[in-house]
Amino acid sequence: MDIEFNSLKELYDRIKPALTTKKNELKKIGYNFIKEADIWNYLTQTKWLTSKELTLSEMVSDIFSAKEEDIN
Repeated sequence: MDIEFNSLKELYDRIKPALTTKKNELKKIGYNFIKEADIWNYLTQTKWLTSKELTLSEMVSDIFSAKEEDIN
């Protein structure tokens, strides 16, 4: 089943639970200042910038594997 999104906001809203989970993980290790939007911006402006046809599972995997020093 292919899921299509009509806007970046729809996509962001769909993967926000993963972003929130990553934010909370980072908070536990002392990165209280990193927000969901920071993680999203890092990935959209670096890792996903040249990617085509990413799946939701690939995006979620990238969220969970993002390093705090790269997001920071």
